[in-house]
Order: sequence, then structure tokens, then C-alpha cells
Amino acid sequence: MMMSVGQIVRPHLPRLVALGIVVALYAMARQPELSYAGRARLAGRFQFAHHTLPELPGGSSRTLRPVHPSLERISAWISSVGAAVALNDLDGDGLPNDVAFVDTRADRVVVAPVPGTPSRFAPFVLDAAPLRYDPNTMAPMGCLPGDLNEDGAMDLLVYYWGRPPIAFLRRIEDGSIHAGLSGASFVRQEVAPDAGRWFTNAATLADLDGDGHADLIIGNYFPDDARILDARAGGREAMQHSMSRADNGGRKHLLRWIGAARGSQPSVRFEEVVGVLDEPVASGWTLAIGAADLDGDLLPEIYFANDFGPDRLLHNRSRPGEFHFGLLEGSKGLTTPNSKVVGRDSFKGMGVDFGDLNGDGRLDFFVSNIAAEYALEESNFVFVSTGETDLMRRGVAPYVDQSERLGLSRSGWGWDTKLADFDNDGVLEALQATGFVKGTTDRWPELQELAMGNDEFLSDPGSWPRFQSGDDLCGNQPNLFAVRGEEGRYWNIAPVLGLAEPGVSRGIAIADVDGDGRLDFAVANQWAPSSFYRNQSRDAGTFLGLHLLLPVDTRELGPTRSRPGHPGGDFAGRPALGATASVELPDGRRLVAAVDGGNGHSGKRSHDLHFGLGRTPPATPLRVAFHWRDPRGRARRETLELAPGWHTVLLGRTTAEVD
Repeated sequence: MMMSVGQIVRPHLPRLVALGIVVALYAMARQPELSYAGRARLAGRFQFAHHTLPELPGGSSRTLRPVHPSLERISAWISSVGAAVALNDLDGDGLPNDVAFVDTRADRVVVAPVPGTPSRFAPFVLDAAPLRYDPNTMAPMGCLPGDLNEDGAMDLLVYYWGRPPIAFLRRIEDGSIHAGLSGASFVRQEVAPDAGRWFTNAATLADLDGDGHADLIIGNYFPDDARILDARAGGREAMQHSMSRADNGGRKHLLRWIGAARGSQPSVRFEEVVGVLDEPVASGWTLAIGAADLDGDLLPEIYFANDFGPDRLLHNRSRPGEFHFGLLEGSKGLTTPNSKVVGRDSFKGMGVDFGDLNGDGRLDFFVSNIAAEYALEESNFVFVSTGETDLMRRGVAPYVDQSERLGLSRSGWGWDTKLADFDNDGVLEALQATGFVKGTTDRWPELQELAMGNDEFLSDPGSWPRFQSGDDLCGNQPNLFAVRGEEGRYWNIAPVLGLAEPGVSRGIAIADVDGDGRLDFAVANQWAPSSFYRNQSRDAGTFLGLHLLLPVDTRELGPTRSRPGHPGGDFAGRPALGATASVELPDGRRLVAAVDGGNGHSGKRSHDLHFGLGRTPPATPLRVAFHWRDPRGRARRETLELAPGWHTVLLGRTTAEVD
């Protein structure tokens, strides 16, 4: 007897439905693909010339640091951070054509002119002497440019493993900052005397209380007073006590600016403000920090990107002289995974940067994570603003993750992230440093086993698998250089552009070093030479570049003034950290950005603002709205009409003032 199709199919229907669901989920999980030819078309808009950052004599070629005896079996893991880079105007010539970077092979900070720019001074090592520094137990982890004592000259804050940061304050001799730059140009000063041993992996500057002065935010990784790099110490050191909820890391330190002195013996005073961060916010394993005003009140919110636990976004409710913060978390829908909600992720935040990704005039943020296929993958995050900033007063973060839709969810073992417009088309590109430990023996199976094990064993390094010289964890991943296609999705074109690096990368710094209107960038590599990429893109659009400055002499605050070109002469001052600019384009679109005080992991962009204008004619007048706090902490607004090109704006008195 013949059976009908229904009789044949009906007994197997549940299995067929299950198979259909599996196939559908597989199709949904697969990322869309773009052909090599398609990526090549996108890459045709860009061209970069590669240079190696200066390598000074007397260095080393090591790939591991001496560590505490209890950490020896995981010495490669412990030695996986420290490479850092910053681009800024350190010699006062008006251009951010100087580089400061940490060369991990010798654990030293090098300052030099950017390769390919005039040789204005000889490269030199910025050492800590005469302050306390033991190379056997300490190592530099990053360098943060900023005018710490508000004298108009750029200083550097160097942060370390094994001690608190050191401020390197630029001397001003006879009222001039244009003398040749060298190690002797800086006065060394402690910013946290007698604070013990810190293990800092992130630092940024921001005016947290709205008093007109930039405060320091320090994020530490290992617990304060540990002995991580002391190979002669006894006892045992502890690792994180959880892969997803660890709160036994280093403390966050908020240092409020108190006062400063200028001249040939400059100084600056910070005072630590304690008790304002609740546990476990205060003791996460922090690898990156972002500070930006997300609700328009000129008080910067803080984003702590944490390893081994959820990141933390803090709503700034401070007043002059008083720090107050409230924890923000995103709202969760029925189909939204925890990891896609602000403050409820569980793994490894390692970089953060801000930019307007959807053109609504509000800052969004791109967060770096482990996003390698078949790995401890949680995905990168792209938290896009919903515009409902009033929700922040109720503790709700008005952001939704759109990383998958935008094509930025998966990349590799991510570190520093940066958003910037390299072809001046008015759309931001996304950069990311990737890779962890470079070797020949793949240790991912052991790491996967460790991550799936009992959290109770994690804090004991003796229970960890071997991660030593020669072992590999995502050691051969290309960095991310992602460009947005016409359909709105980002595509990684780094391999097509030839942006391969000799080592695993940590930090990315961005600046227009030669003032030609095309952004350049530098990459800090761990245990390998670091790189600088000069932008030679031929078909770049027009641009607007802004140096936003606050006056150094505040005895009588003059009116806001602007002029074409770069800082110098009577148009000099200190960076207006946190100041925002909104550019209105002829087609009605708005572009927004804020002066960055050092956000991210270990890459520090210049303080300048850069807007790509697409095919806007060069002589087109543009309405630019500014919002900032003056040196006395008063919120102010001003609107100027500026043509494309570089402009220096000295922010002062305005007729439209905000109390």
C-alpha cells in the first residue's frame, strides 16, 4: 500500500522542525561576507606610508619580563601589556608632530619627532630619575599628554606597574617653550606621594567636577601593593577570582586638581578623592577608561572597561569641589543577551572610544573585547545612543548595542579602539589593535578549559595552564581598519591596505601631524618595533580642523577669538578638554566631537578636533556651535562661522552664557 507524503513526513516532523531551526540559526549567526574585490574598492579610498618609530641604541630584544616566582608559569600572560603611544605637540611648534611611546623590549619611554617630519630635536628616553624607579620591579605602561599645570606647555604623565604615575612637567625658560626638547626639559614630580605600588593600565584627564580644571582618572589592574614584577619576593600573588565577576583588582583613583606653579620649576598638586566609587566599581581589573559628556551638562561620564567582569558606566552628578557618580545600566529586553546590555557584560573590556556613528548629533561608543572566532567570544560592543538622556537620572543607560548590525562585533583579541575619519567623507572609520601573545604553540585549548573551570581555582596561579615563552594566543591577527560600506555595514580592509604589524598591538594614536587635513596614526606593538602611518590618500574630501584652547592668563577673560591656522603667538593656550563642537553641513547634517583627554587603553590621540566634510566646497562658510567650561568653571556657548581648513579658537567670554 502506498503511503501519502503526509504519512511519511508526519513521524519525522519534530526532527525536521528542529533541523530547520538549526539551519536558520546558523544562517543568522554567519556574518555577511564581502568579496576581495569589494574590499579592494573600499580600500582604494585610502593610502598610507609606513614608518617604524625610532629605535634608540642600548635597547633590548627580550619578550618577557621577570615576574614574581608564583607567576612564573604564566609569565607570557603577565608580560602581555605595556606597549603604548601618544601623538601630540610636545615641543610647542603648533603641530601634533611629536610622539611619545613605550618600547616594551627595554621598558622605556621614548620621545621623538614623528618620522618624516623635520628633525626638531634628537630622540631621547624619558627616565624617572631622580625619583624612585627600580627597573627590576617596575615598568612603564603608558604616557598621557596634557597641560597638567595649565601654563600653555604640554606635559606628560607616565604611568607604571610597580609605582604611582609620574608627572613630567615642561619647563618654561624666560617665558619661552620653544627651546630644543630633551629629557632635561621636564621636571619630574610625584602625583600621589607615598601611595605604595600601583599597577596602572589606563589613565585620562577630564574636568570631573566642573571647576574649570582637568582632574586625573587612574585605572589600576592588579591589586595595589602587589609585587607582580618582583622576582625576588616571597609569598604568593593572586590572580582574578572569577572570569566574569572579579572585583579583587586594582583600585580606581580619582585625583582632583588643586593647584599648580609655572616657570623653570613647575609643579602641580592633585588630591585623591576617596569613597565616591561603590564596590565593586572601585576594584575591577581596569584596562581602559573613557570620559565624555553624554547628557549635555559638560560633566563627563566615566566608562571603565574591565577585564574579568562587567564594564561600568558612571553618570556624573558632581559639583565644583565635590565628586558624585551614579551607576548606569542598560535596560534588557526578552531577546537581549546580558552581554549586549551596558553594565551587564561578563568578560574582557580592553578599549573604548567615543564618536557619533549614526549622525544624530550624540556620542556613541565602541568597546573592545575578545572577539576571535572559536575563542572566549563575547563580541565587541557598539553602544548607540537612543537620545533618551533623561533616563540617566534614573540610573538607566540610554544605549543599545548595534555591533552585529554594523559589522563591528567580531574581529580578534581586541585592545585599543579609535573612531576617526581618514578620508574626510564625513563617516567615521573604526580602528582596533588586536592580538595577545605571539608564539608557535597554540594554547587556546588550555585557556578554554581554564575559562570553563571552577572560579574558585582561578585566583591561584598554580592552577593555571602554562603560558610562557613560545606559547601563542591570537598572536597573528591583523589589526582592524574598518570602513563603512554603502549598505551601512563596516568591513575590515586592513589586509588589503597592507597594515600588517610585526607583533601583537596594544595602542593606537591619531593626529594630523603635518597639518594637511588628513589624519595619520601610530600603532604601539608589544615586544616588537612600533609603527607610524602617514596618510597619503589622494581623493580625500575637504575638512575642518579645530584647535580649541582655553587662555592661560585668566585674570581678565577676553572674548572668544578665532583665526585660520595653528596655535602660536597670541593664539596659544591649554587644550579645552571636554569642549564640544557641532558642525552644520550645507545638506543639514550635523557632525559632533569633543576634545579628548586621553580615552582608551594605551593609545592617546592629539587634542585637536577633525571633521571630514565630504565634497563640501573649500570656501563654504560653516556654522560651528561650541559648548565648553571656561577656566573658572562657567558653562558657555558660542557659534562661529568658519571656512574649511585648520582654525585655532581661543575660547573666552561669550554673550550667551549657561549657568
